[in-house]
Amino acid sequence: MVFKRLLGAIGVGGPSVDTVLDGGAVPPGGSLSGEVRLRGGDTAAEIDHIVLELVARVEAEHEDGESEGFVAFERFTVGGGFRLGPQEDRSVPFRVTLPWETPVSELHGQPLGIVLGVRTELALAGARDKGDLDALAVCPLPVQEAVLEALGQLGFAFRSADLELGRIGGTGQRLPFYQEIELTPPPRYAHEVNEIELTFLATPYATEIVLEADKRGGLLTSGHDALTHFTVGHDESAARDWNTEVDGWIGQLLEHRRSYGTASFGSYGPYGDADPYAGAHTAHAEPRGGHRSGPGVGTAIAAGAAGVAVGVVGGMVAAEVVDEIGDFFEDDEDDEAEDDDADDAGGGEDED
Repeated sequence: MVFKRLLGAIGVGGPSVDTVLDGGAVPPGGSLSGEVRLRGGDTAAEIDHIVLELVARVEAEHEDGESEGFVAFERFTVGGGFRLGPQEDRSVPFRVTLPWETPVSELHGQPLGIVLGVRTELALAGARDKGDLDALAVCPLPVQEAVLEALGQLGFAFRSADLELGRIGGTGQRLPFYQEIELTPPPRYAHEVNEIELTFLATPYATEIVLEADKRGGLLTSGHDALTHFTVGHDESAARDWNTEVDGWIGQLLEHRRSYGTASFGSYGPYGDADPYAGAHTAHAEPRGGHRSGPGVGTAIAAGAAGVAVGVVGGMVAAEVVDEIGDFFEDDEDDEAEDDDADDAGGGEDED
């Protein structure tokens, strides 16, 4: 996607900017490349700096309910310190590295329903203006894809994915939010749990896999949550029997739930600081054969299989998720344009 807008901070006749991302999804820890294209305005301008800001739409829970907002989770200065002449065209190429914990936004080209973006900030002559969002596509690391494929082959179906503000105690989480991928269980587990939530926390060397299972409540009892986590090195992804591995994780998670399901997590919820990982396991098993092939989550997503395809949430298909995300970025651009018109009419400026 290419966005173009007149910079409201300097008014009509000022420079314009296009930010173009190279095509294709980028994995966490991967290189995001592209270029920022500038066109000079009616007069020369001193470009102080050009910054790319990674943002995510995140949900937050509070006493009054839930709310959504954007959280910036990384900033890169990619240029600046030059003079842009009248009507001059200049391109500033960039290549930056995504944080390892960047959420996964798509699998096999199909969106998971979360919103990630790149916002361009241009500062000149003491004024600053932030450009519209450009959609950012992030694909899974091999370990993450293998886990998702295995879950699909074991009969788990994708329900939804979101980003939650907060931290998971007992992990090496660095970002101020985490991703939850919600999965419905196959019939053999349905009597025990309503859903299983999956979170990936990657580092340069390994990926932590956090699994949470809710406990189905009875007529006179309330449900509880239980969680556990596992760590797998990036170099181990091709040397495991992932169906057997993940099936064992699910078994350990449910055993953990049976053992600790009645424990109260207090006001902090399941991710509190009071030892939420009591009884947790870390995967150190030796490799057990190759990755089984078959119609896993990713394959089913690509084929649009009913019940497993990403985007099937109460009958909503993946294409509708694409439209919803696309509409979000279009609405954001319209809102920015309206703000710029108001600033121009009032003669206002943004300040550092």
